[in-house]
Amino acid sequence: MAKVVGSVVATQKDSSLVGRKLMIVQPINADGKAMRAQEVAADMVGAGIGERVLLARGAGARHATVNNVANDVNDCSIVGIIDTVDV
Repeated sequence: MAKVVGSVVATQKDSSLVGRKLMIVQPINADGKAMRAQEVAADMVGAGIGERVLLARGAGARHATVNNVANDVNDCSIVGIIDTVDV
């Protein structure tokens, strides 16, 4: 889980990232407290700043974004927007 805290604009980037919205996410625990460092994730679901989201990393992130995963540089994708968390 993570919270979207900002966005990134990059005019020069790998061709596999063209057309993707890049967001800065802060990984959080179930209580909403920050864990680890912030990172950049490709947004696949239209998340906005301040929303809690689900992340996929590695091969899962690449499969969420394109069919040709062999040439994709993405390693972190936002794949869901969290409505509630029951702990």
